[in-house]
Amino acid sequence: MINEYRANLAKITGCYNAKMRSRVMWFVLGILLTALIIVGVYQIPFVKDQLEWRLDAAGGIVRGLIYPGNTLPVPSGAEAAAIPPTSVPSSTLEGEETSVEVLPTLTPTPLPSIVSLESPEWEKQDWNNCGPATLAIGLKYFGWDGDQYSISDLVKPDRGDRNVNIDELVYFVNNRAGWLTADYRVNGTIDILKGFIAAGYPVVVEKGYIIESDGPDAGWAGHYLLLTGYDDNEALFIAQDSFIGPDQEVTYAALDEGWRAFNRAYLYFYPADRPPDLEGILGDDLDPEKNRERALEVARTEIEADADDPFAWFNLGTNLLFFERYREAANAFDSALEIGLPWRFTRYQFGPYIAYFHQGREEDVIELADATLHRTSKAEESMLWRGWARYRLGDINGAIEDFQAALTVNPNYLDAQYALSYLGVGG
Repeated sequence: MINEYRANLAKITGCYNAKMRSRVMWFVLGILLTALIIVGVYQIPFVKDQLEWRLDAAGGIVRGLIYPGNTLPVPSGAEAAAIPPTSVPSSTLEGEETSVEVLPTLTPTPLPSIVSLESPEWEKQDWNNCGPATLAIGLKYFGWDGDQYSISDLVKPDRGDRNVNIDELVYFVNNRAGWLTADYRVNGTIDILKGFIAAGYPVVVEKGYIIESDGPDAGWAGHYLLLTGYDDNEALFIAQDSFIGPDQEVTYAALDEGWRAFNRAYLYFYPADRPPDLEGILGDDLDPEKNRERALEVARTEIEADADDPFAWFNLGTNLLFFERYREAANAFDSALEIGLPWRFTRYQFGPYIAYFHQGREEDVIELADATLHRTSKAEESMLWRGWARYRLGDINGAIEDFQAALTVNPNYLDAQYALSYLGVGG
């Protein structure tokens, strides 16, 4: 009886297990088929276009919840390096003797009080694509027949890449836009912007603004604008905004308040056979070194007026970096971070990485890059400089991983290509 019972139980158990294995197999197979269908549907261009940015946005919100905070961290090495707010480096280059040259006073030609250029064909920006879209709108003013994707395919082929630098936009124009030429300067003024517009040339600026939101994506961010007109009577510019719409009014005061976070950089472009009177518009700022010297002086003056202005300290560091004054630049960046910089800031500007690296502060480079990449996962510049810091610390494999990750985001990133070549590794 016992043996018969055991035999029956074994049959029942075996049958049950077989059914369970079959169910599990079909369940797993169903999951795999569903996954394949989802992946296949996602590859349909329309579906991918609609879902990709939503998934990216959702990922950003999740990262914000995991790594909360409104400002970037202060690097561990900043305490010893920071300089008192009252100690501001002179704008005179180290070891340089100064001399004063008395020049005749020139009377500038008065600008019209109102200028409105013909608005180019407006283009709504794609996700994270205000730089290419804004430039595309501007180039259309001169008859260029491309669009924002003509630009982003080169400078940011990954839609999740949230930044295009102003020098990347200049590179595109000078290498891919045929008969057009571009350059940029810093330390711009309202009058310089007006000078270009009055001469018939739109100009691009990058400025900060505040994202109004109850979620972790709230706060300060950067955005490009194309300026195509101005009105002195109302003290405002006419801007082509690739996100909001064409012909937006932006007051002089509002523009400058957001613009100064980007060292008041501006991009100008023109047909190579029909250049503007650059010397007349820019004056001494036509010379890049003089332009930076003047920018140093403006940053110094703004710090003296408000020693708790993080943007002024950051601009000071950026302009010192131009002259390879790494120690002073690092000190200025320390001060900016101690006062408090928005968490998105190193998504757009990378001066602290360069200054800290040249000062042997590799751990600070890694710490700041980690904080940036926690919230902005596809910041290839942060990957690049973290890679160089790891290389100097002897972590060759970590460096290679960072350089390759940077190229995954942007296969056209020349600095990352060079880094791998320097290590003898293919991309």
